[in-house]
Amino acid sequence: MKNLTPEEKLMRCYESLREKTDFVPDIALVLGSGLGAFADERVDIEAIVDYGSIEGFPHSTVPGHKGRFVFGTVGNAKVAVMQGRVHFYEGYPMTDVVLPARVLALMGAKAIFLTNASGGIAEELNAGDFMLIRDHISVFVRNPLIGENIERLGTRFPDMSNVYDDEICDIIRKTAAELDIPLKEGIYAQLTGPSFESPAEIKMLAKLGVDAVGMSTVVEAIAAHHAGMKVCGISCVCNKAAGISPTPLTHDEVQDAANKAAPLFKELIANSIEKIANAL
Repeated sequence: MKNLTPEEKLMRCYESLREKTDFVPDIALVLGSGLGAFADERVDIEAIVDYGSIEGFPHSTVPGHKGRFVFGTVGNAKVAVMQGRVHFYEGYPMTDVVLPARVLALMGAKAIFLTNASGGIAEELNAGDFMLIRDHISVFVRNPLIGENIERLGTRFPDMSNVYDDEICDIIRKTAAELDIPLKEGIYAQLTGPSFESPAEIKMLAKLGVDAVGMSTVVEAIAAHHAGMKVCGISCVCNKAAGISPTPLTHDEVQDAANKAAPLFKELIANSIEKIANAL
């Protein structure tokens, strides 16, 4: 799909996907590293579409990311689940990284629930904790809205005062409390990766007020907010960040911690999604 503008490529991917399903989701859910099993276990599946079958669609090359859409229901909520995302560090242009979120907006999703695996910077965050993303810092990655604006999605200069929707965040807080699942809150920062952050970078982020750091999510949140979707996000803290952790960081460690936290994660996500759908 060379020589296509980002908008032309987006519409080509959307049309290709629509040839495979006419499903209209209420909520989009992006599953991060180690969290993909939610789609297999908690969704009443109506259709599955592999990213590779969608013309020009970017596909994930990271272990733990299956690379497919799962369409179906969670209770009364119609969901489009991304089992795996693409990352900037995989070599894709930023417009490709956020293309899936934009496709989901075109499909009709009113809200997007972003999840990820992260490194904890705040002292109170430990491996296995869930952190509701209250806000983000994005200055370390290329803004996904750079370039010609796609007017069909949103305005040239979108306001970012309230990216993470207050009403939806409150629903998640109350759901966690009802399920007796500890839920912390904080500021998330996205760096490019794929190398883990250096101890000096972690010290810098801490001074900026960052609580957790990872290699995804923020650019998707910006693109989804620009496209008019309500946004929320939960980060699964899988390790203490560099300089805080006493051992070297590995992707296997991240996946292992996410797998251990998965049962509680599934309960929180499933129950939250049903309530969010009722509020849309």
